[in-house]
Amino acid sequence: MHLPQHKNLPIQQLASVFGSTSATYKFYWLTALVELIEEGGAAIPKRKIFARMISNSWYTINYFHVSFGKQDNLQVAVETILKVEKLTIDAKQSNIEFCLENSTNKETLYQLFHFDKNVPHWFLSPWFPKKEKRAIYQLSQSFENQCLYALHKDHIEVHPDWIAYLQCNAKIIKDYCYWNLALFLQARNPNVPDIPNKLIKAAVRTSLTKQTNEYWKFVFKELGAIHCIFTDTPLYFDEKNYALDHFIPHAFVSHDLIWNLIPIEKSFNARKSDRLPVFEAHFQKFYDLQKIAFEINKHHNAKSKYMDEYLTIFPSIASFEKELFSNTIQPLLTIAHNNGFLYLYE
Repeated sequence: MHLPQHKNLPIQQLASVFGSTSATYKFYWLTALVELIEEGGAAIPKRKIFARMISNSWYTINYFHVSFGKQDNLQVAVETILKVEKLTIDAKQSNIEFCLENSTNKETLYQLFHFDKNVPHWFLSPWFPKKEKRAIYQLSQSFENQCLYALHKDHIEVHPDWIAYLQCNAKIIKDYCYWNLALFLQARNPNVPDIPNKLIKAAVRTSLTKQTNEYWKFVFKELGAIHCIFTDTPLYFDEKNYALDHFIPHAFVSHDLIWNLIPIEKSFNARKSDRLPVFEAHFQKFYDLQKIAFEINKHHNAKSKYMDEYLTIFPSIASFEKELFSNTIQPLLTIAHNNGFLYLYE
């Protein structure tokens, strides 16, 4: 991706801010800055930017368990503030920001202002190569080299010439940030699927109604009842005493493919949350139910789009091969656990 050019602004400096990065700070700093300028800010309190950095990375860290790397204090700050402020992993972004902008908790304040030690001035290093912190602060205050903003003790002031550019190109710049962030995080999470879709919390989780009515309904109709693989409770379509569940949590796979969905007891689903099933205890029952469902739907509608979803595992839908299915499920469970997801019995 490339940033839009401007005849009077040094876009090459802005484009080079991600040239040497060992942590995620710069990505989240620029994204927060652009968002706050979109909201009408020119003189922006640093605390407000730090709070936005935290809220923008909140879901990626707490829900999806994406690792930011050992050197990244943004992940430490998010995980610490989650506990200290007793917030939830799915807290609204506006609630997180209100909490962080108004909290008097010493630990929260420490985690927020820790970023002031390096992020605001080193972000400007392309405009001021080989300059130290004090010099960057001084030079920025007269907008030397048409730098993006002026640095002050508790706030920044965006260069007037940059404001219109950032507002006009806000979406492209934010996409540029997230593209580079996705590349950065994928390199540190090589086995984690779908990193780009784990960077922003979806406004609403996609409903599984279609999968229920267009796939699993045939199975219920054929079998009469489906037994929950975790509790052995009989589940009935009309009684709706079940929930369609992701065997491997959605928070890890980030998709709703049919080969990872099964009906389970509704009350157990609430308790299970995003915990992982245990392969040795649960895979055989999961495989058996998936195979039955596969054969029933293959008989009713072999050309269904849901049958095509099995082609991400099998070379064809001619047969439901246990070894191929196992070779897909078991590594995903192991990687998810290595990334911080807990097993059911932990």
